[in-house]
Amino acid sequence: MLTTYIADSLFDGKDYHHGRPLTVSNGKVVALDTVNGAKEVKVAGVIAPGLIDVQVNGGGGLLFNDTPTQKTLETMVAAHAQFGTTALLPTLITDNLQTIEQAASAVSQAIASNTPGVLGVHFEGPHISIAKRGIHHEDKVREISDAELAIYCRDDLGQKVLTIAPETVEPAVIKTLVAHDVRVCLGHSNANYQQTRAALDAGATGFTHLFNAMSPLESREPNMIGAALDDKASWCGLILDGHHVSPVTARIACKAKVLGKMMLVSDAMSTIGSDQDSFVFDGHQINLEGDKLVSNTGQLAGAAIDMIKAVNNAVDMLDISLEEALRMASLYPAQFLQLGAARGCLRIGSGADFIVLASQKNQNNQAVQVTQTWIGGNQHY
Repeated sequence: MLTTYIADSLFDGKDYHHGRPLTVSNGKVVALDTVNGAKEVKVAGVIAPGLIDVQVNGGGGLLFNDTPTQKTLETMVAAHAQFGTTALLPTLITDNLQTIEQAASAVSQAIASNTPGVLGVHFEGPHISIAKRGIHHEDKVREISDAELAIYCRDDLGQKVLTIAPETVEPAVIKTLVAHDVRVCLGHSNANYQQTRAALDAGATGFTHLFNAMSPLESREPNMIGAALDDKASWCGLILDGHHVSPVTARIACKAKVLGKMMLVSDAMSTIGSDQDSFVFDGHQINLEGDKLVSNTGQLAGAAIDMIKAVNNAVDMLDISLEEALRMASLYPAQFLQLGAARGCLRIGSGADFIVLASQKNQNNQAVQVTQTWIGGNQHY
């Protein structure tokens, strides 16, 4: 059925258009105009591209590691849709081989059944650095095995991201992964600049939660952060909750990195879209303290932020426009995943993944909130 949505304004991922209609049919944008015979729906607010989160550990009270099933994926999508996320990569934190296999099966089923909002999978570990493991269980950190490599190279998992530490995975293995359409990200690593550069040259294209759990930029050794900011081709994920990275540090990094290569991620745990204030992950008691998650060891344990909050924080902390903040949460992740014009923008032929934003006042200035979320032309919130 043809439906035309007419909002106060339309942000197509690049420009604003006052009163421009958006016509969708069969899950696609078919016109940026009215179409004869289409049902017209008036919407209060701004229509914008749906947000894309490439690092989501859980939501709706569930963690992907705890219950790696298709039902968990559906629960996560529903939880994050409330906050504007229309597509996500469920993220499996370092775990045993059996759990990796279960996660892959769940994602494969979701992809085969066209589960709305599930793009693929992000394996965060287990091939990382012990020194920079964070809350990842030390006993589960290990070198990559043939069995694991075979899972990562499957062609039924949709968009695939694997976070590794380059000091634990040889460049030849990175090349194999890339040849099988795995987007290799670097993180949870103590690698120096040369090791990081070798991984980039082998085909790695991203950095997982920049600054967190990686070797720092120093005056005489650039290390991983220096390589990330200096490299013009790679993308960096950034957790903008005010706890993982200082706003000043984040602002400096965004000025140093090539425009369009910094993307917002949530690193969200199960609390998003639920009333949870504590949970147990892999032996760690994790508590929600204000707006951050802290383990019983005092470490940050994932994040308690949603994507629209990250967008608002980007405007406040980075001194950027709302349009640029939205690109960091939609267009740039889509480009990182090489999705072309299918997502991250609203144009003829793109997926009908969009959100409706309304203005609200926060403590400091104007912010936006999500009032509606549409995935594939169907309303999910």
